[in-house]
Amino acid sequence: MTTGEEMQKIALEMNFSETTFVMSGGSPEKGYDVRIFLPHTETPFAGHPTLGSAFVIRKEIDPGPDEEVVLNLGIGKVPVRFESRSEGTEILWMSPPTPTFGATHPAESVAPMLGIPDEDIDDRFPVEEVSIGIPFVFVPVKNLDVLRNCSLDLRGRPDFMLDGRDLTCVFVFCPEVHEPGNHVAARMFFESNGVREDPATGSANTCFAAYLLKHQYLGTGDVDARVEQGYEMGRPSLLYLRASGDPDAPEVSVGGRVILVARGELV
Repeated sequence: MTTGEEMQKIALEMNFSETTFVMSGGSPEKGYDVRIFLPHTETPFAGHPTLGSAFVIRKEIDPGPDEEVVLNLGIGKVPVRFESRSEGTEILWMSPPTPTFGATHPAESVAPMLGIPDEDIDDRFPVEEVSIGIPFVFVPVKNLDVLRNCSLDLRGRPDFMLDGRDLTCVFVFCPEVHEPGNHVAARMFFESNGVREDPATGSANTCFAAYLLKHQYLGTGDVDARVEQGYEMGRPSLLYLRASGDPDAPEVSVGGRVILVARGELV
């Protein structure tokens, strides 16, 4: 069996944002053990590889008519549902464990890190930490112009981020969007061996769905939203968010499309 050290070396060689390994012994009843590696470390959860791994399991490893695949990840069991749409597309929906809310912070503690004035942060909503095994700091800003002007400057990193975390994850968002019919535009900055921004982040959007519900950001009860991410990088992405139930312990799902683009074999 491949060891964790060997998996890490393969992930570094692949050098993708995440590389997953589907372990032996899986079944529809018990779920499939999956480990997720960044190029330099293992992570308990990430959105892209969760949906992608479920897609590969259902299409390639254990083909069948099942409408759900369960992945056993570092954060626990994560069901992934396959939803066919009338236009012929398929959306995969993952339902991770409930995110947990952490501390809130004043605007002036995060604005320098993003290179924007304090007044560009939307004070109608809190700057707040939310975690799903990976902590994210959610920062509401006023409009797209502010969102475009943001960047991650670790020299301006506030004290509350200096707690030994491997990743500094900051999710910035606004109610103004690039495409009609969408609801929120967002950017996700992080620090990991020089990487600064992610074009689409399922783990962050899992936490974001809970944030939207708790603070009624969209002005409605339950959340059913489309979030844009990656536009400023030239890699536009669309994520689907749902959240309902107790605002402090909601049921959350995050969805997106999966497209097979390549096959390969390690020898």
